Amino acid sequence: QVQLVESGGGLVQAGGSLRLSCAASGRTFSSYAMGWFRQAPGMEREFVVYITSGETTNYADSVKGRFTISRDNAKNTVYLQMNSLKPEDTAVYYCAARKWGSGSYYATTYNYWGQGTQVTVSS
Repeated sequence: QVQLVESGGGLVQAGGSLRLSCAASGRTFSSYAMGWFRQAPGMEREFVVYITSGETTNYADSVKGRFTISRDNAKNTVYLQMNSLKPEDTAVYYCAARKWGSGSYYATTYNYWGQGTQVTVSS
């Protein structure tokens, strides 16, 4: 069983930055692919980015060039650096872990989820 705890959300003005963290329990973190998803009110959960066990990354077009995912296996933590934030980035951001080391765009293929952290970007 893996537990994921996100932190770092908050309120920021458009153009600002935030860094989200996701701390994972367990000793197999390095073998998991990790993803970030987000869900705005009234919308479906959408893919943001993933990082594989081999540190290959893949970003949604909407965040490419603005967001950066990274992982620190020694700390069992994955990060999401978000720059040049826009009001449309406002959502609850969820961290997810996938047992297989390869990444996926599909939320249903992830095995473990965090509780989410709110990101609000004001215009």
